[in-house]
Amino acid sequence: MMNFALRVECRSTRGIVAAISTFLADQSCNITDSAQFDDADTGNFFMRVSFRSEGGSGLEGLRSGFKAIASQFGMEAEFFDEGVKRRVIIMVSRFGHCLNDLLYRWRIGALPIDIVAVISNHMDYQKVVVNHDIPFHLIKVTKENKAEAEAQQMRVVEETGAELVVLARYMQVLSDEMCRKMSGRIINIHHSFLPSFKGANPYKQAHDRGVKLVGATSHYVTADLDEGPIIEQDTIRVTHAQSNEDYVSLGRDVEAQVLARAIHAHIHRRVFLNGNKTVVFPASPGSFASERLG
Repeated sequence: MMNFALRVECRSTRGIVAAISTFLADQSCNITDSAQFDDADTGNFFMRVSFRSEGGSGLEGLRSGFKAIASQFGMEAEFFDEGVKRRVIIMVSRFGHCLNDLLYRWRIGALPIDIVAVISNHMDYQKVVVNHDIPFHLIKVTKENKAEAEAQQMRVVEETGAELVVLARYMQVLSDEMCRKMSGRIINIHHSFLPSFKGANPYKQAHDRGVKLVGATSHYVTADLDEGPIIEQDTIRVTHAQSNEDYVSLGRDVEAQVLARAIHAHIHRRVFLNGNKTVVFPASPGSFASERLG
């Protein structure tokens, strides 16, 4: 038996769920998990279905057979094999907590991805990456060579067939052109406070203001800096008795956890863009338990 999944999005109307379930039953497929959302504000419908093909139906046959239903409802539909790992590039600068966390989760199987390269504008983590048998690419970025540096980065993406780029505290702003080329395929992580502190030393700013929560936000990268659709967020409480160093340590832990959960949701195609927002379905049973992701 083969474990597949289907994700669809379209305008909301009657009969969608019935049509999908009937089609899968007729193809000798057994549904193992299903999630759906009908957005009353936008009129959009989203659904993700995991199923076992028990009659030998393969992906191409399912895709071909489903075309009539997709056309009937004006659907964007995607069938995929849940067992195939997605190819990912990680980009990092000089803060390595998210990179090291992702490498560990990847090594123990908690994050089922294929890390095909790590790109950095510094040499700090070259040895760590190479020791994991992952190609390391040093691409320095300056104001003068930014266009050429991004061209080199895109060559790595194209040559490796990477489907996702993860900015694991990569401290360079990507150009609008690269953001457009990779729309929906770049995930970023950044600190997120109440209130939000920008610029240098955000944790010190938070400490000086006596905030009670520190947190992180993971989102898709767009041309609007740090304004892309949000995938995952989390916070942790802090107190007046904790130091600036405590804030930094706790903040880094939250950043690593939030980024890992966002990647997990993306690679399992549980994230749907819904205008400037996202619809994020919970993890399917058996798709690596959420508690293993922190």
